[in-house]
Amino acid sequence: MAKVLTEENFDAEVLNSDKPVLVDFWAEWCGPCKMISPIIDELSDEVGDAAVVGKVEVDNAQALAAKFGVRSIPFLLFFKDGEVKDQIVGANVTKEGLKEKLLAL
Repeated sequence: MAKVLTEENFDAEVLNSDKPVLVDFWAEWCGPCKMISPIIDELSDEVGDAAVVGKVEVDNAQALAAKFGVRSIPFLLFFKDGEVKDQIVGANVTKEGLKEKLLAL
């Protein structure tokens, strides 16, 4: 299960992580977000301790969404050493593709 990320724990869980991190910015009302949610959760279970996979609910974390320029969702950001290394906008993703990109960081 992906970690629930908030404005309170984002720095500790993402920016200060010594592992690669995938962050899924999503919303309850977003159909494509709900479509990829199980993929994100399965990915989190599969990568285990090798990486961090988390979700930010944009309606509850508007400052984070603004900080990272989230204009449309789902919006996936890949972090390494506290920096954004890659991004994917939209739901056209596969678990394998995400896993490969995340573990290559």
